Amino acid sequence: MADAYSRDLERWIPRLIAVWRQARRKGDGPETRLTPQEIKEVGAGVKQLSHGLTRERQLAGAKYMDDPRLLGAYLLFYWPVSYAQARQALGELPNRPRQVLDLGSGPGPLAFAALDAGAAEVTAADRSKPALTLARALAAEAGEALATREWDPTRKAAPPEGQFDLITMGHVLNELYGTGDGVTAPRAALLEQLLTQVKKNGSLLVMEPALRETSRALLKVRDVLVGKGYGVRAPCMFRGNCPALLKESDWCHAERSWPMPRVVEELARAAGLHKESLKMSYLVVAPKGEAWPELPRGRLFRIVSEPLEGKGRQRYIGCGPEGRVGLAMQDKHRTEKNERFFKLHRGDVIAVTETEPKGDGFALDDRSEVRIVAQAGRGVPPPSPEEEPRPTAPTPQGSDPLP
Repeated sequence: MADAYSRDLERWIPRLIAVWRQARRKGDGPETRLTPQEIKEVGAGVKQLSHGLTRERQLAGAKYMDDPRLLGAYLLFYWPVSYAQARQALGELPNRPRQVLDLGSGPGPLAFAALDAGAAEVTAADRSKPALTLARALAAEAGEALATREWDPTRKAAPPEGQFDLITMGHVLNELYGTGDGVTAPRAALLEQLLTQVKKNGSLLVMEPALRETSRALLKVRDVLVGKGYGVRAPCMFRGNCPALLKESDWCHAERSWPMPRVVEELARAAGLHKESLKMSYLVVAPKGEAWPELPRGRLFRIVSEPLEGKGRQRYIGCGPEGRVGLAMQDKHRTEKNERFFKLHRGDVIAVTETEPKGDGFALDDRSEVRIVAQAGRGVPPPSPEEEPRPTAPTPQGSDPLP
């Protein structure tokens, strides 16, 4: 999946650097690289942003994009990360969106990801005027048509009017309405409001940081929407309350490999950070009245953990229509039909046969067959014409998903 957008991302790097230097009104340098002094300067801003958004989180909800130094750090470091995350998530949409609204856009990584993925009309909306100015500068640099609007949800401003094939919110929801148990209801209410502006067969995409706190908060909002009858297009196949919320220690996030640009690598090193892989939590929701996607036949599980290797065995956590379970196989049971089990990635969707209940899930053996239904970053295909879709009876809310 990374190869599908690596060239697009590389084309953005000189644009980001050029727009950043223009905004600073000082300094020249290589077109595709930062100078050592620039790396030092921007790296300090990246470190401050990282600490403020992932540790103490004192910057969450603050107007940090109105600070030129922090906005520049975001543009050169977090912009490519968010762009790559969005391209991964957009790969799971059932339809290519034409009209897109990007809310809380900042300088537009999700907006431009949508344009590069084939969208025709994109509107970027944010409360930060400096961020929108950079978004317009990037659009001019790239020769793209991008509309911008001011939108400040903290002042209960209504989103831009219109109907859209896709509405996106990238790392925005966790910064709204404060912290604590009382934030779930207003966040869910905002998403419900936005879903009224999503066209038939369209989607609402919400991306959040992969932190335990922010991931669990998104899952709680998910449960409110599911309880009100909204269907989830991705990544969930389980239709009840999220089983990752049953234990306080659990959460659910995606992790993808990506073509990390050199400038991001250098800034990460300067800030003492690691970005070897993309980590995020995300949710793709259908508008009210649309059913959950029909799934192909088979016992399906999305891999929601890294490989949990043990002595003489391979193990993962999988989540599918029957819930969140452990899946394990001993090396001695490896066959040509189940070989793929030992090479799975977080996010892959698989179909398995011949399992036996064991511990917190299922054991596979030499009778088992493992088939890749969808690789990470790609949508689960609908049933083929010659097969009937699997039963779609909803799981009772609050039921125990484990066998």
